Amino acid sequence: MNPISLAFFIACALALLSVPRKWAPAALLVGCTYMTLGQGIEIGSINLPVYRMMLLVGLIRVMLKGERIGGGLNTIDKLVLVWSLWSIFAGFFHDQERYSVIYFCGGVFNVALIYFLIRIWCNDIEEAQSVIAVVAVILVPIAIEMLLEKSTGKNLFSFLGGVPENVYVREGKLRAQGPFLHAILAGTVGATSIPLFIGLFGRYRIIATLGIAAGVIMTFASASSGPVMSLLAGSGALMLWRYRQHVYKLRIACVLAYLVLMVTMAQPPYYLISRIDISGGSTGWHRSFLIDQTFKHLSEWWLFGTDITRHWMPMQGIASDPQHTDITNYYIGFGVAGGLAAMVLVIVMLLVAFKWVGKTITTWGNENSGRCFMIWCFGATLFAHAATSISVAYFDQSVLYFWLSLAVISSIHSISQLGEQEPELSEFKDHFGDDFGGLEIPALTAGERNREWREAYRRRLSVESGESSGARN
Repeated sequence: MNPISLAFFIACALALLSVPRKWAPAALLVGCTYMTLGQGIEIGSINLPVYRMMLLVGLIRVMLKGERIGGGLNTIDKLVLVWSLWSIFAGFFHDQERYSVIYFCGGVFNVALIYFLIRIWCNDIEEAQSVIAVVAVILVPIAIEMLLEKSTGKNLFSFLGGVPENVYVREGKLRAQGPFLHAILAGTVGATSIPLFIGLFGRYRIIATLGIAAGVIMTFASASSGPVMSLLAGSGALMLWRYRQHVYKLRIACVLAYLVLMVTMAQPPYYLISRIDISGGSTGWHRSFLIDQTFKHLSEWWLFGTDITRHWMPMQGIASDPQHTDITNYYIGFGVAGGLAAMVLVIVMLLVAFKWVGKTITTWGNENSGRCFMIWCFGATLFAHAATSISVAYFDQSVLYFWLSLAVISSIHSISQLGEQEPELSEFKDHFGDDFGGLEIPALTAGERNREWREAYRRRLSVESGESSGARN
């Protein structure tokens, strides 16, 4: 690590350890986003880039402060735990000289720790909005830097290592990437964050405007079709807000349409991806053919994954590993690493999260339309990530943004099931009087405040009932 990176890491780590819980995700996001994977330390066979070091600091904070998951373990939490254990177990069945179990533990560390830290720190929708406001601020300097890349052809983050100094050019277009490992990933982070910024308009109008502008700039500065499609997917999901009562019918219609395409098309419907080329020079055919080859070679990877995929697409290899083809699909990546079980577990997590978005909105009701729209925005962002994952494999700090959306939806659903709505004050006035019996409203989150009040309420009723019974006797 160079001195600047070391000083930056120390500052972010100290902030992460000391700020109030609601601001912990902000410190984590700042520390992870701005540092390239070229900065970090190596301890034997263990590679610790800055974003992993920040996750480790987050874990230390949780242990020191005794912070816990709000609402207890839910279905998605358990799925993440099962996926983690299975992925590590599957690691024993890979070539240990090339991919040791430590390698698979690192992959689990990147995903599970991000998920559970956000799960612990975001306990209500207002806290989540504050974190997204910080994300908007974080992306503004990156968007400005990516504009400079487009005009100068130089990446200012290159002095940190891990990213090239000269901007990559394809089809005559400069593809800006900022601190991310690939232009597509940079553009994807910007594009998928836009629905979240739209959800901030009711509370942080100026910050939301800046965030939307930054997201749009990052999307188009990357000069890639993938981020544009991510933006369209997120925007389409947002537009369904007015017709949210009919989403179930739309899902059925989409399934039926896919079945019709299977019957009428000469090739499988996923080959439609090959026809998309928004920015010019798109490799949509590669992505379609990868899905095709993955199905054809199912017997090779379905149980524990595989160490060799180069023969699936001999002309689409990667320099970092001559035994593998370029796996440009997040779901297939999980399958190659941990088999069909690992892939299915991730897909089920997403399906449960989408279901919970609708369930949370139903729980909150029409009187909380602003909060309902915000959770819908999280669902739209997760949908954009889910759609993007068909053609993009997340492998740098962009992983944080994928799992953040899932974790927030999981947290908000759990808290809403505990009764996150504010209790009716008249309920307490009837029993405690106008001064609420001397009880003070604690400075807690909505969910914690609600539970605190109701526990106090039950205790008071119990005491009063005992006194009344004693008087009658």
